[in-house]
Amino acid sequence: MKTNSRISNFPRLSKTEPLLPNQSSGRYINRELSLISFNERVLSLSHEPSIPILERLKYLCIVANNLDELFEIRVAGLKARSHEELENSYLPDGLTIKRTLDILGKRTQSLVQLQYKILNQSVIPELKKEGINLLDFKELNRQQKRWSSTYFKNNVLPILTPLGLDPLHPFPKVLNKSLNFIIEMRGKDSYGRKGRVAIVQAPRLLSRIIEIPRKNDELSITFINLSSLIEAHASEIFPGMEILGIFQFRVTRNSDLYVDDEEVTDLRQALKGELSQRNYGDAVRIETDNSISNFCLDYLLTEFKLEKKDCYLINGPVNLGRLITLPDCIENPKLKFKFFSPKYPDYLKGEEVIFDYLKKNDILLHHPYECFDVVAEFINNAAEDKNVVAIFQTIYRTGSTSGLMRSLINAVNKGKEVTVILELMARFDEETNINWASKLEEIGAHVVFGVVGNKTHAKMCLIVRQEEKKLVRYCHLGTGNYHPKTAKLYTDFSLLTSNKPVCAEIHEIFQRLTGLGKVKPLRNIWQSPFKLHKNVIRAIKNEMAICKSGGKGKIIARMNSLVETKVIDTLYEASECGVSINLLVRGVCMLRPGVPGLSDNISVRSTVGRFLEHSRIFYFRNNGQNDLFLSSADWMDRNFFRRVEIAFPILDEVLRKRVFEEGLQLHFTESSNNWRMSSDGSYLLRKGSSNQIISCQDGLLKKYS
Repeated sequence: MKTNSRISNFPRLSKTEPLLPNQSSGRYINRELSLISFNERVLSLSHEPSIPILERLKYLCIVANNLDELFEIRVAGLKARSHEELENSYLPDGLTIKRTLDILGKRTQSLVQLQYKILNQSVIPELKKEGINLLDFKELNRQQKRWSSTYFKNNVLPILTPLGLDPLHPFPKVLNKSLNFIIEMRGKDSYGRKGRVAIVQAPRLLSRIIEIPRKNDELSITFINLSSLIEAHASEIFPGMEILGIFQFRVTRNSDLYVDDEEVTDLRQALKGELSQRNYGDAVRIETDNSISNFCLDYLLTEFKLEKKDCYLINGPVNLGRLITLPDCIENPKLKFKFFSPKYPDYLKGEEVIFDYLKKNDILLHHPYECFDVVAEFINNAAEDKNVVAIFQTIYRTGSTSGLMRSLINAVNKGKEVTVILELMARFDEETNINWASKLEEIGAHVVFGVVGNKTHAKMCLIVRQEEKKLVRYCHLGTGNYHPKTAKLYTDFSLLTSNKPVCAEIHEIFQRLTGLGKVKPLRNIWQSPFKLHKNVIRAIKNEMAICKSGGKGKIIARMNSLVETKVIDTLYEASECGVSINLLVRGVCMLRPGVPGLSDNISVRSTVGRFLEHSRIFYFRNNGQNDLFLSSADWMDRNFFRRVEIAFPILDEVLRKRVFEEGLQLHFTESSNNWRMSSDGSYLLRKGSSNQIISCQDGLLKKYS
């Protein structure tokens, strides 16, 4: 039996203001409020009974980390704009920046309260039923308290630096998102100084959750939060003082990097300077214990130049995202998703060299259901193959311990020409990428940092191989990063091909990234910032023209975010012409579906589950030609106009059908479980017959297991 439900299948959000207030133009959904809706959908998984309890805890942590980035980037940016622009400055949806911040604050406050309600009333009690106790110090038994106090004395106290605040000891610099404590006290110290306020900063090297040793016959596992441990021992940190209160707090700061593209002469050095200051940007949010005294709260708000609406009073650890490490401490597979090992394609298990296979067939991989190892082997084989003469590679995110990067280093050491387009401005990965750039340059690789003003976000690797008396190209193109960890957590597609026109055009893109010259027209690849936007608009209008001439127009597109207003407007026009449009938008969607006379023929769905849906797929029926592109680009202003992106066609009919079925069609079947977007921007959860939330992904897991 199919069921429909709003977010009412778990503790309800408190009533908030309408998503589209009267002064909104009504044509678009507010971007920031749509982002909050996405996090509400993710949070719903933390209260879904069919999901194992340790995975539900992870969803709570994921939402916490998502909210961190929301404040560090989006809220920080809006606040900065609100200071610079006029009060009546409007966003595309018709709301002013001030109004957006007000509504966003109320929605976020409700979301955070619900988050901790689920933690305290659902997740922690269910963990306890499974013998996993996450306790405060006061909840420990006598033996556990004795052990914890000894642990504090030996492992925590020696590296704490208590800071009493007075004219000679001003308020310390507080790192972005670090765990801190404000202490209110009375008394005089050994120097005769009157104590009133002190700050303690918890070093980041300390684990935020501490496992307490068990007796030999004890089955349950007990953890204590570092914050509770420090709070319980405040008198040992300030001996002889009367502690009136100790309260944890955490500050979120503006973490966007500001580098003037026109003035900078060395991007790497400019970034290093900015990175050192990222942790000390303007404060935009403070989280603290809901029992904090008015005196301490006012003190903190004054110090960080924040208002009470910027303060989030919570019942639990302020650094909730750090609990994501707890499931790794538990060896109980019943409390986690069933183990899944990505499938290695049977047709590649022979001894045939991958280049020989690609001479005859393209390879399509659907991650994480199929091994990312195939991509890693493609690059590693190129490094080892004596016939390979050159490797071209883009890097956006790859991790600090990357096998792929080691393969590139190996290729350089073997005398191959290696050119890496390494994006230094990949948000929160800047330092990792700077380090890789230095290592590659030291051994003689060609390292290029893309094009000033345009992040290189395209996922491309091109191999040039000497075969007989000619050079032959092979390439890998993907929708996701060259990152082995996220390849196990994100759904993405990879294409490996030796198609001559496609490989030639990828080579042309690399040439333009490393050298100088006018862009040449490309027949197969849609590239931004040049033609991707124009080609998407043209393809939509082509479906309109087909409808007007009596044919059938159909568009199915999948992406992470849909915010570019010209594309949205063109989709509205197509809907009015009768084009059937199905959109799968995981996160932010500014388009309003199902509005009479505007978007009657447009539906929007969102799938959230075990894996993060990350693929971008664009399908246009085109009178039965079934054009289908995979891409690294969302339909956003930045992807169309300020990034180097590609959308590449799937030319093989069998592979194209597979992408269509697995990446698109499966999410729109009546039996699938996903969220349906209403015209007012709210979402309805529709469950299929299995009555579970993750059935789309379950179906693919079963297919590839």
